[in-house]
Amino acid sequence: MKSAGVESIPEHVTPYDRFAWTDTDIEQLLISGEHAKDLIAYFGTQEYRELALLAKRGHGATATAGDARVIVVPGIMGSQLGLRRPAPLPHDILWLDPIDIQVGRLASLKLPTSAPIVPLGVVLYSYLRLKLQLRASGFAPVCHDYDWRLGIDTLGRALAQRVLAEPAEKVMIVAHSMGGLVSRAALTHPGMSKVRRVVLMGTPNFGSFAPLQALRGTYAVVRKIARLTSQASAESLADSIFNTFPSLYHMLPIAERNGGADLFDPREWPRSGPQPDIKVLRQARTVQEMLAPADARIATVVGVGQETVTAARRRDGEFVYTITRQGDGTVPAISAELPGAANYYASVAHSDLTRDAQVAAAVADILREGTTRALPTKWRSGSRAQAQIGDRQLQRTHVGKVDWAGLGPDERRLFLQNLNEPPKLRLRIPARQRVTSRATRSTKATARPKRAAKRLARKR
Repeated sequence: MKSAGVESIPEHVTPYDRFAWTDTDIEQLLISGEHAKDLIAYFGTQEYRELALLAKRGHGATATAGDARVIVVPGIMGSQLGLRRPAPLPHDILWLDPIDIQVGRLASLKLPTSAPIVPLGVVLYSYLRLKLQLRASGFAPVCHDYDWRLGIDTLGRALAQRVLAEPAEKVMIVAHSMGGLVSRAALTHPGMSKVRRVVLMGTPNFGSFAPLQALRGTYAVVRKIARLTSQASAESLADSIFNTFPSLYHMLPIAERNGGADLFDPREWPRSGPQPDIKVLRQARTVQEMLAPADARIATVVGVGQETVTAARRRDGEFVYTITRQGDGTVPAISAELPGAANYYASVAHSDLTRDAQVAAAVADILREGTTRALPTKWRSGSRAQAQIGDRQLQRTHVGKVDWAGLGPDERRLFLQNLNEPPKLRLRIPARQRVTSRATRSTKATARPKRAAKRLARKR
């Protein structure tokens, strides 16, 4: 069967296609113990054991959240994408199937296309644990997979339709990363008073630099995916595939929170390297206006303390990124905070926000009570250390090709689980700040005797 350049033949069934069970299927398998060998190969022994315990605990938990339905909305790249196939064949997963990527089928995701690409469930490693933790806390959670290539406005409309179709009178939303923007877009549609609470986890409410790097071919995920291909580079994948996804443009950081550059202006982009689609770039400027503002229903969980790109400037024909510890590794804290919402803080990396037990407990509190004591409501970083890295230096990372067939099961699993891990840099306090800091300490030390003398004089 061929469709718009996408070849889907019955014989082309990979191990990742065969594992295309839904999160509901996996939940039942964890409870029953069936297919344990397959699940251990996918999750790893320790993860499997912990998920099985959570699933069994949730199976025996008493529902305490009334008749509310909780919809878990994943982030960008957090839903599998592929082609449906008639039974008994499994569906044809393209994202994320390393074997299909290795033979060049990632090009099937390019937009626009008439290929019938559909979402095929959430990425289990990232979102199953959160779903099981919510069920064990007495909620009735379901996962909302979606085609994350599309624009946030389109995806928000589809989520609103999903909410309205829910038989439950009350709906709560727990959204991760871009899923939070999709949720805020959904709230602008009629009938959304049905949504009683919304928790945004690591949501780039004012943008992130990860999409910018994805469009430039310097983002860790894009570079590692390119290692699986036989010939393509990260730059060519960005230029021909990722640059066609409106979702990436819709998450670019706004000028007020990115160190000053107006990334929606094509003149601000370097002339070398992968270029944005100018039409899509300009249309993306108005996305912030499409989103529902904060209200009493919305709370955020902001990841902090991780090495995060918090500014970008064009210099010498490339983007140069400033990295600080003011974010979750993907989204700067200043971009995840939403004025008017209840903001909570967790020293957790972006990808781990959906897997952290303390964060899950806080989310359960917020859904049930509207507030939580499990996480602080204020955060102030004492770190002034930073580093800078440019496009050209990032282009020298993750360049060696990967022989997928030659990797062992554990190596394959770790490769996929660590796709989003950024390069490790040594952060330092800039010399100018060190001098200022020493001068400040010296001034304070000099001032102490003077203040003491004044207090003594007043006593006399």
